[in-house]
Amino acid sequence: MHPNEELIQKFYTSFQNKDGQTMVSLYHPDIEFQDPAFGLLKGKEAVAMWLMLIERSQNLTIRFSNIKADESKGSANWEADYHFSKTGRIIHNKIHANFTFKDGKILTHKDHFSMWKWLGMAMGPVGYLMGWWPALGNKVRKEALTGLQLYMKRKRM
Repeated sequence: MHPNEELIQKFYTSFQNKDGQTMVSLYHPDIEFQDPAFGLLKGKEAVAMWLMLIERSQNLTIRFSNIKADESKGSANWEADYHFSKTGRIIHNKIHANFTFKDGKILTHKDHFSMWKWLGMAMGPVGYLMGWWPALGNKVRKEALTGLQLYMKRKRM
């Protein structure tokens, strides 16, 4: 197994074990994370996001597969099952992740998933009907970022 494949495997194994400190230790100091829910996060924001998600997670189950990596780039598929805190609805999110590496760490991490499908699971029929509308996705992103900023302030990050 390539060392960067091992790095990705360690990242997701730590996620399964709710070990946020190990997860973020695998990130390069110049990390850039991006996904449809949070948008682009850099450095401390990316680190704080994972720590916040781990701390708040209840009934979270993570599975990962299809890890591939070479010297410069990598990818993996992962799935998350959890209850969305605002509605109590069950989420089963299927994500494809792309990575780049520098100095033996993850430099960029981009998660790709359908925001429309996620909104449908999180909000039910309204999410399915309105999930295609960019304003709804923007509202969710704004709420996620506000929550992240409050978390960072509370943790003095």
